[in-house]
Amino acid sequence: MKKMTELESMLRAIDHRGYPAYKSLAGSYDFTDFILSIDHVQGDPFASPSRLSIYVSRRRAGFPDAYLDQPWKRTALADYVLRAFGRAIGRFTFQAGGSGKSGLIGVSRPGQEVLSRSACEFSQTDLIVRFEVGFPAAGRTVLAGELAKILFDYLPKCAKSALFYRSLPEGDVRDAVYLAEDQHYIRSQLKERDLAAFVADGSILPRESGVSDRPMKQAVVFCSPESLAVTLTLPHRGALRGMGIRSGITLIAGGGYHGKSTLLKALERGVYDHIAGDGREFVLTDSTAVKLRAEDGRKITGVDISLFINDLPNGSDTHRFSTLDASGSTSQAAAIVEGLEAGSQLFLIDEDTSATNFMVRDALMQQVVARNKEPITPFLERARDLYEKAGVSTILVVGSCGSYFYIADTVLQMDCYRALDITGQVQDILTQRGPETFLAEGFVLPAAGRPHNLKRSVAGQIDTGRAHRGRDGAGRPEHEHAKVKTLGKTSFSIDKETLDLRYVEQLVDGEQTAALAYMLRYAKEHYGDSRLTMVQVVDALETLVKNKGLAALCESSYVPVNLALPRRQEIFACLDRY
Repeated sequence: MKKMTELESMLRAIDHRGYPAYKSLAGSYDFTDFILSIDHVQGDPFASPSRLSIYVSRRRAGFPDAYLDQPWKRTALADYVLRAFGRAIGRFTFQAGGSGKSGLIGVSRPGQEVLSRSACEFSQTDLIVRFEVGFPAAGRTVLAGELAKILFDYLPKCAKSALFYRSLPEGDVRDAVYLAEDQHYIRSQLKERDLAAFVADGSILPRESGVSDRPMKQAVVFCSPESLAVTLTLPHRGALRGMGIRSGITLIAGGGYHGKSTLLKALERGVYDHIAGDGREFVLTDSTAVKLRAEDGRKITGVDISLFINDLPNGSDTHRFSTLDASGSTSQAAAIVEGLEAGSQLFLIDEDTSATNFMVRDALMQQVVARNKEPITPFLERARDLYEKAGVSTILVVGSCGSYFYIADTVLQMDCYRALDITGQVQDILTQRGPETFLAEGFVLPAAGRPHNLKRSVAGQIDTGRAHRGRDGAGRPEHEHAKVKTLGKTSFSIDKETLDLRYVEQLVDGEQTAALAYMLRYAKEHYGDSRLTMVQVVDALETLVKNKGLAALCESSYVPVNLALPRRQEIFACLDRY
């Protein structure tokens, strides 16, 4: 490791030389209070910015050990530090002059959710922050003096104000960690109390707008119906009252625009912890919950959808169903089976985004089209068995399909954003109408052990006796990986093949999508020729990240600054759509 004085000398030596001279700066430098690492230098001032990282020893950073002794505390504290660092560097970005991206200083900008990110993490020994810097240039000529401002003035100020416990508001740091502990406690209580979700009184569920995830101002605050009220005694906040949604089948009914989908959206996002002030910080859902919907046109490979669909006219095998262009019903059936494989214990469904013929067949339709002529067993006839025989609960928003009232354990009505428990009223109405049975025969869960459908990006064995030694069968160097490119939150490409994730609705950050791209590439290159099942591939990826961090997915000399950890369910969703 070099000293910061050596970096100063090197900068003076390359001043006004061609831009490639910046490459000589790569390496680590001791700045006394922290180590600055120049991990990757951009090729020119218009290319993606250079990647840097700062390492502060945990001892020097000074954060209490009690704030770092559990994974959820470390994630919450890293999230708080990252936001503080982002605010600090925001004052200095583009303060250094030059062309192109000169002077840019950028770091991950988290949303309302608290996620484990490569941009900031606590290792066993260090606090690590990763970020980007546009190395200044006039045209393509090095402006060493401008870079010196960034490295020796701006960054030390940012580090001092955000990366050391003594510089941060002690109460705010404590509150961020305490909130994470309270949220973790609520999640533990969901299992103990046989609850699918908890929505605290006082929560703000509506969002500011369709393009803003911040809480709506002057929104109706949530209040639990007395019949569903649960009071939890949190480690730090103390007693907290809210609505406990019991395991089983819960319907959310009500008129249009009264808040049905708003509640479901909050539950959908409740698989993640949220920052203080979000309004949903105490809306917690079973962490395995999956939002399901119809997804016309998606790819399905080797999925057993026979629980819902059989005897297709074209003779397709629904025990191992594959298609490049799924219908609404086959896509939703596959999503349920894939959710089961991913270990989900709660399905979240909105009638509006579901395939109607998959959800229900009313009595008149069954009279017109005989059952033996209909290959679809609707979800209505399987939901009860999914809960009673497989332990999988359902929370379903309904607006037009009354048949689901017959199988519901709990019925909520949203009335002007206020939740009412109308289960008793619904049961009285059903008693007057007379009994109906919605339960299909032949409930058999799909067999475990579905093989993966990954193929190596780099195919073939290396032939060391040929002239192309050191290259694989496709002519690619051994060390060269398939190229990945993230296209926002909804898609990415790998070796120019685009993967569409727009309907994987619980992806909340483009950095999760970026991590999925690296996971897919790693799985293809390491497990593509294996006989592992899909579950075993996902297990291996999760174990790798747990033991070695997100950095292990990249297998490069530097770690991308823009990776966030996706859930197991989203990893499955990604691999299933490839």
